[in-house]
Amino acid sequence: MTEVGISDELIASDNEGRSAALASDYAALGENLSRRGIDIEAVTTKVSEFFVAVPSWGVGTGGTRFARFPGGGEPRGIFDKLDDCSVINQLTRATPTVSLHIPWDRIDPKELKAKGEAVGLGFDAMNSNTFSDAPGQAHSYKYGSLSHTDAATRAQAVEHNIECIEIGNAIGSKALTVWIGDGSNFPGQSHFTRQFERYLSSMAEIYKALPDDWRLFSEHKMYEPAFYSTVVQDWGSNLLIAQTLGEKAHCLVDLGHHAPNTNIEMIVARLIQFGKLGGFHFNDSKYGDDDLDAGSIEPYRLFLVFNELVDAEERDVKGFHPAHMIDQSHNVTDPIESLISSANEIRRAYAQALLVDRALLDGFQQDNDALMATETLKRAYRTDVEPILAEARRRTGGAIDPIAAYRASGYRSRVSAVRPAVAGGSGGIV
Repeated sequence: MTEVGISDELIASDNEGRSAALASDYAALGENLSRRGIDIEAVTTKVSEFFVAVPSWGVGTGGTRFARFPGGGEPRGIFDKLDDCSVINQLTRATPTVSLHIPWDRIDPKELKAKGEAVGLGFDAMNSNTFSDAPGQAHSYKYGSLSHTDAATRAQAVEHNIECIEIGNAIGSKALTVWIGDGSNFPGQSHFTRQFERYLSSMAEIYKALPDDWRLFSEHKMYEPAFYSTVVQDWGSNLLIAQTLGEKAHCLVDLGHHAPNTNIEMIVARLIQFGKLGGFHFNDSKYGDDDLDAGSIEPYRLFLVFNELVDAEERDVKGFHPAHMIDQSHNVTDPIESLISSANEIRRAYAQALLVDRALLDGFQQDNDALMATETLKRAYRTDVEPILAEARRRTGGAIDPIAAYRASGYRSRVSAVRPAVAGGSGGIV
């Protein structure tokens, strides 16, 4: 426990006043599910064993394209970030690992590992940054990184990714996520084929540096900051990359990296079918890559994604073990509260998907009964699984109502008193 953390006694005290109501709600839901042939205890066990990684960058206040408005108690560095991440896990018991971003979180790996152990956290996938320039780097990424026309710039980007692997290997990570902003903003600016060839060649060098037990996740995004064309624009390009590189290469799906109304759950099914689903960056969007809290806009879509994941889980698909990570940015909320909310919403979608009557659904699909097939999904989605989520948290030492417990703890006020205030600033385009 860190000196600015939340005491177990406070969580226990907050739970005490909510336990009787939870017990009643849990028993009522259990009786309802029993009539549907579902064992609530089996579902609760699975939910309590489902984890999602939090992003180190997510505990700081995010910004808009125009400006950033920092909140109180902004983390001063990776140690403060890990303190904040440990609070999220204390309350939810759903986020025992952190996904780091280099160079933002660069520090001696021994110190990183020691700090993680001290606050009870492990490390998930590493994330490289070649979409912005770091102070002192020799070559700029203004016109690209892994696909740049200049060989020295590409080599610099490759070396940065290899450094991320080395840091991750020292702290217990087992994956590298590569997202690049490479592309073009004007027709004719880049030769599409040669640009993609340069990217594949650079990624092959990174792939060769992977330890045997690691995976490489490539992440597609249709636009931003390259608005005319993007090198890894869609899941088709992403699949080509994974198939070209080898069996350790997989596709990472960010829910905000698609055009509006894209059938993301079908993309997930396709990647599962061909053994190339690496994992997720969970968030939500209204218009584009908004990086909103998971489930805040399209909770049914999140459920439909998990419907495909649970289907694969129950079919025991070979090699199926996707990584689950949150990737979101906060501008008007307390980042810790938003990450707590997202972790709970992700578990909610998983719990709801576990309630789908698979045999019944298969029969309706076989009979082409579209109405009853979709009603079968809706019945699971409409079920209030909050008692399952709360009970899973309570049994593992978390809070029945994690946001209420967080606010009662006064954590934000306490860290604000010891962390210097951060000034806001322009996003650079106004």
